[in-house]
Amino acid sequence: MMSPEEAARLLDQYRIEIDSLDLRILDILNERTRIVEKIGAVKREASLPVYEPKREDAVYRNVLSHNQGPLSEAAVRRLFERIIDEMRTLQRERNQQKENGQ
Repeated sequence: MMSPEEAARLLDQYRIEIDSLDLRILDILNERTRIVEKIGAVKREASLPVYEPKREDAVYRNVLSHNQGPLSEAAVRRLFERIIDEMRTLQRERNQQKENGQ
């Protein structure tokens, strides 16, 4: 059986690893966002819609086909639904800012 001190030491170590991973995830999400901003600018210039269901389906197929767990398919889909939703919101906000001359 693990002592409370050993458990605390391990938990501290794992939490440091999680904090580091969280910052890497944040960097990747911001990198993705910068690309989405470019996509939004192209769509705006070409008067294309922000929402592209076929593209979103392709994103889901891509990530789900490469998922090797331990996240379930349902969990991966929910995470990417949230990411895509936030990116769509960002594009709409940028469009509104451009329309308002900001």
